[in-house]
Amino acid sequence: MSIQSFSLTNRAVQSLPKHLLQFAVDQRYDDYTPVDHAVWRYIMRQNIFFLREYAHKVYFQGLLDTGISFERIPRIEEMNDILGKIGWGAVAVDGFIPPSAFMEFQAYNVLVIACDMRQIHHIEYTPAPDIVHEAAGHAPIIVDREYSNYLQRFGEVGARAMQSKKDFELYQAIRHLSILKEQPNSDAKEVEEATREVERRFKNLGEPSEMALLSRLHWWTVEYGLIGTVENPKIYGAGLLSSIGESVSCLEANVKKIPYSIDAMNQPFDITTKQPQLFVCRDFKHLRDVLEEFARKMAYQVGGLEGVKKAIECNNVATCQYSSGVQVTGVFDEVIVDLANNPIYLHSKGPSALSYKDKQLDGHGRDYHKEGFGSPIGNFKPNELREGTTTKLEFESGVIVEGKIDKVLQRDGKTLLVTFSNCTAKYGDRILFDPDWGTFDMAVGDRITSVFNGAADKEAYNEVALVPKERTIKVPSDAKRKKLENLYAQVRQIRETQKGYERLGEIWETQQAEHPNDWLLSMEIFEILDVTGQQPELKAKIDKFLKEKKAATKDFETLISWGFRLVEYHKQPDFQAALQSSPK
Repeated sequence: MSIQSFSLTNRAVQSLPKHLLQFAVDQRYDDYTPVDHAVWRYIMRQNIFFLREYAHKVYFQGLLDTGISFERIPRIEEMNDILGKIGWGAVAVDGFIPPSAFMEFQAYNVLVIACDMRQIHHIEYTPAPDIVHEAAGHAPIIVDREYSNYLQRFGEVGARAMQSKKDFELYQAIRHLSILKEQPNSDAKEVEEATREVERRFKNLGEPSEMALLSRLHWWTVEYGLIGTVENPKIYGAGLLSSIGESVSCLEANVKKIPYSIDAMNQPFDITTKQPQLFVCRDFKHLRDVLEEFARKMAYQVGGLEGVKKAIECNNVATCQYSSGVQVTGVFDEVIVDLANNPIYLHSKGPSALSYKDKQLDGHGRDYHKEGFGSPIGNFKPNELREGTTTKLEFESGVIVEGKIDKVLQRDGKTLLVTFSNCTAKYGDRILFDPDWGTFDMAVGDRITSVFNGAADKEAYNEVALVPKERTIKVPSDAKRKKLENLYAQVRQIRETQKGYERLGEIWETQQAEHPNDWLLSMEIFEILDVTGQQPELKAKIDKFLKEKKAATKDFETLISWGFRLVEYHKQPDFQAALQSSPK
């Protein structure tokens, strides 16, 4: 898909590399049904009512500044036009994407918008990411410059975080469970089996990787964060802002409030249910301070033996950077240490590549180093490195490299790589490289300064971030469903054009006869009648129906109560002003 499909003018989106663009999808705006837009409208109007008091002060202004309509689902292009003014952009994606890709999008100042719309049976809380969560949750808060800087920095740090194959398998299991839970009429046994698989993956995760720990910090801040004091917190996390059910319940006393600190990384989370505890930061600077505290201990900043061991444990593509700047990308399987426990030799298995400043060195791609790569680490006794000469390099560690120098590669006045023919490399009695194995490329550097996730040059390494094969499930629109959608469309047209009020009775009778379990359409008709003062008898019938539905069905009790609350609040000047300031 071409970048023009996403944004013609947004600079942040245009800066995205190809390996991230593989996740972007077309929003398919015309696929949203009148029911989808009605669900969006209900949620957004509830947010105006509740979040004006309980959300962080920047949220409501952010809703206006990002151009998000309260009446209909926003278009990604519209959001990009507004977000571009503050240096951000947005792309549509299909549900959950891998954490590393999600983080890297943030590093490029791009929000990923899961373009699905939650179904009416999940109007309070959805187990899967949707456009309410992304557009109405994440986007409004980033108008705060300090917070948006935090988000971008989190993306930079997260894109470097070491992650394991087990992390990815857990992500896949969570994604699958969320899809099943959002699917209407999903098979209970299948959901139960998927739930057990997530639990099993969690139990077998082992020592949490950097990405696993960082994902927890992201969850307890960006997704489910509170701000202010423990006694009187405000909401800023997108998961809470987009959940009209949890935005109310999260502030209740039974949800434990904990002062935010780096210890939040030790608190796992369940992505498919409401959270029993939340963390409260003092301010957005507090978030940045904790993030930097975590980052200082990460392999990409620490390097050394600790970093290399993390790369080996993750058994995933990673990059080790020497002090000279040369970067080795591959799946690392061994590090040899000396008696002082210093790393002295590094080895990767399978396709590997060499880079400098995140750009692959000519002739040193994965096809050339397809069997892996190994090289000493450390200083060797002073020796002139001249091409065409035979030399013996004696490292302080005891590693010896002897052979003919074919090429010396330098950049910015530093020697990066020495290529030998007829070469032997050994450490004590152990042969590290034999002349019969071909050409020996030796990376130069006295230490490993950084170790990070993924390839240094992702484009050249052709690193595919594994786009999920399982797609989110669209609700089938059969003949009966289409009739209900048509009724919603008619009510919407009457409300927007302020014409055809006389048809509301017929529409409601049809809904009662053919779709007796639907409550939202009745609430929309009731609202129109209340605002216009028309057809009091019809209004009374609908009022009775909704109250009976509320009393008989626990799932509808809160939703219908909130709907009545909105009808009353609709008459207040501040609510009207908020609605009128929203794009149509």
